[in-house]
Amino acid sequence: MATISAKMVKELRDKTGVGMMECKKALTATDGDMDTALEELRKAGIAKAGAKAHRSAKEGRVLTSNDNGVHVLAEVLCETDFVAKTDDFQAFTAKVVALANTLDADGCVTEAVAEGTKGDLTDLIGKIGENMQVRRVARWQPAGSCASYIHMGGKVGVLAEVEGEADDELMHDLCLHIAAFSPAYIAPEDIPAEVIAKEKEIGAAQVEGKPAEILEKIVMGKINKWYTQVCLTRQPWVKDDKKSFAKIAPKVTIKRFLRWQVGEEI
Repeated sequence: MATISAKMVKELRDKTGVGMMECKKALTATDGDMDTALEELRKAGIAKAGAKAHRSAKEGRVLTSNDNGVHVLAEVLCETDFVAKTDDFQAFTAKVVALANTLDADGCVTEAVAEGTKGDLTDLIGKIGENMQVRRVARWQPAGSCASYIHMGGKVGVLAEVEGEADDELMHDLCLHIAAFSPAYIAPEDIPAEVIAKEKEIGAAQVEGKPAEILEKIVMGKINKWYTQVCLTRQPWVKDDKKSFAKIAPKVTIKRFLRWQVGEEI
């Protein structure tokens, strides 16, 4: 039986991040074989990850990056806000963003990033003991102006791309507005016909019994008001509720946006 020294235990801990006692047990079980002990700890981490996969993970962080014009928005989940604040969790989220930056894609890259960071995630779950998940990752290579914004310490993240005359201040304010007002659509023309039809049905039911000749006008009035609630270009502007984005930036076209909130239903 090999003698397991404190130096050996520390070396294995440095390689895996696993606790001292677990490292000593692994080395003892493998008669001091460092490589085999490392392999056994990784296997144990995979088993732990599988056992914890059913546990709810609704905390975590949304983070953004801008690297040479490539913009990334990522959401990584864990079980508790305490873990989300740890150096280990934040180091892992940095790896998620770094990998997304290297991909050749424009749009959703969740599957590729999750696969590419699977080993690191398994090791982290084994070390910390919480279920974790790379929930969603987007990578944009915008043709126009693009900006990002993080709100509430990483609880909400925004990406927005526009075409036209938009300076840094306008882009910042646009992202701030999206974070605050959570629009569902860019403009009325982006709303699916069936969604508008359902809103008209609801509006008509609310004014049932009105004369037919004024019913349509009342319903359309309700629809136009609804547009100011769900459409980014129609909502009261974050810095001037008497105006809207369409009025303050008529030469700017919003091409796309994302607003992600940690743990929200998708």
